[in-house]
Amino acid sequence: MNRFTTDSVIAVIGAGTMGAGIAQVAASAGHPVLLFDAAEGAAKRGIENTAKGLIKLVERGRMSQADVDALLSRLTPVEALTNLAPASLVIEAIVERLDIKQQVFGQLEEICADNTVIATNTSSISVTAIGSKLQRPQNLVGMHFFNPAPIMKLVEVISGLDTDPEVAADIYALSASWGKQPVMAKSTPGFIVNRVARPFYAEGLRIYQEGGADIATIDALMRDCGGFRMGPFELMDLIGHDVNYAVTCSVFDAFYHDQRFLPSLIQKELVDAGHLGRKTGRGFYNYGAAAVKPEAKTAAACAAPRSITVEGELGVAEPLIALFEQAGIRVDLIENDEVEGMITVGDATLMLTNGQFTTMRAGETLRPDLINFDLALDYTSATRIALAPADQASPAALEAAIGLFQAIGKTVTVIDDIPGMVVMRTVCMLANEGFDAVNQQVCDEQAVDIAMKGGVNYPCGPIEWVKNLELSYVLDVLDNLMDAYGEDRYRASPLLLRKVAGGA
Repeated sequence: MNRFTTDSVIAVIGAGTMGAGIAQVAASAGHPVLLFDAAEGAAKRGIENTAKGLIKLVERGRMSQADVDALLSRLTPVEALTNLAPASLVIEAIVERLDIKQQVFGQLEEICADNTVIATNTSSISVTAIGSKLQRPQNLVGMHFFNPAPIMKLVEVISGLDTDPEVAADIYALSASWGKQPVMAKSTPGFIVNRVARPFYAEGLRIYQEGGADIATIDALMRDCGGFRMGPFELMDLIGHDVNYAVTCSVFDAFYHDQRFLPSLIQKELVDAGHLGRKTGRGFYNYGAAAVKPEAKTAAACAAPRSITVEGELGVAEPLIALFEQAGIRVDLIENDEVEGMITVGDATLMLTNGQFTTMRAGETLRPDLINFDLALDYTSATRIALAPADQASPAALEAAIGLFQAIGKTVTVIDDIPGMVVMRTVCMLANEGFDAVNQQVCDEQAVDIAMKGGVNYPCGPIEWVKNLELSYVLDVLDNLMDAYGEDRYRASPLLLRKVAGGA
């Protein structure tokens, strides 16, 4: 039986954006809520700011005034930590410093009942480390909300080494009763989201650093082809480079400098310069009043072909065949189980990227006019596609490939020949990190997908995505990236290796 009911008093420490948001979530679920902040008057201001936000919802017809009044009546600002004694659950949302959290929690143990659950909203500090100084570490659990707390569905429920499993289970159930999507994870650097998400930024930064594509083009491909709401550079600018870089460094250090989490010198330069993104008016993009946002590279119009040949199986790109036929292009199908799926149009041969340089793949296949195309979340709905021609491909071959994709309504972007292109290498690396988290007993596969969709709005869980791609193909991409770079960064997770070996 869950220890929490709607009569249970919930206390929140920290009345900033996150703390006030968590308090609103608890009050919305019917709990009496006590809000405390060490800064004088901050708790009262936090509730006033919440009220202003709720008034806007009333004006938009999304809440009634009666519901707003009822919610606000359950929020009580308090001026002293001792006022939190009645709480059944205390959620901390204060500064990310281990010593301060330990100090506050130590005080709470003297103030609250022996069975009061203490939850930390930390995004990066070990729950085990926080609990090491407590008298009752079994009552401590991570309850990691995502900003803005009233809107974002995900809550990571984090168990430290000494967390009572029943406490974690009760917090999981409570989060679900609040309308959240909770996932269980153990205390480990980055938990789920901040660990698995690192490649989303890291691969974009590396592609840019190596001249594969410019910032606006990479962002556009991740949005228009990959289905993500924002590209990596737009998202880093929104988060703030000081925050994003600090999280990357924290995870990198915590994993004893594992190269998978290597911070970027490009981002460090922005931090050193004070160009922190939207909040300073400049990051990867300029946000000044007169600034003009750069546009993604787009190929000029080329002639549409009348016919093409498809040899072998296109796998995840199979929906392209129907699109070609709907566009009035004759498609000649050749069954051939001995070759990778390929599309021939004029002099060009098109293949889904497998993580190799197109130039190297062209040499191996003896097809000099080879052009790789990138992965899409859904080839039918994607509005943009990327092409990467081999160095030896002719201009005529590239024009034929461009014309083919333009004929089915796609905006075509030509990028430099870079291993794995943009979407493919990013998604494979995200999934690989997800598999590694599962392999290290941090969470299960379902939790990875729920966390990445609910915490950072990914269009599809990375593990779910690559299972549709086929895991053997993902392994090929990672192995080819490893061959191209010679770096441990691209090593395949043991769990992925095992699944492929078992025929998954």
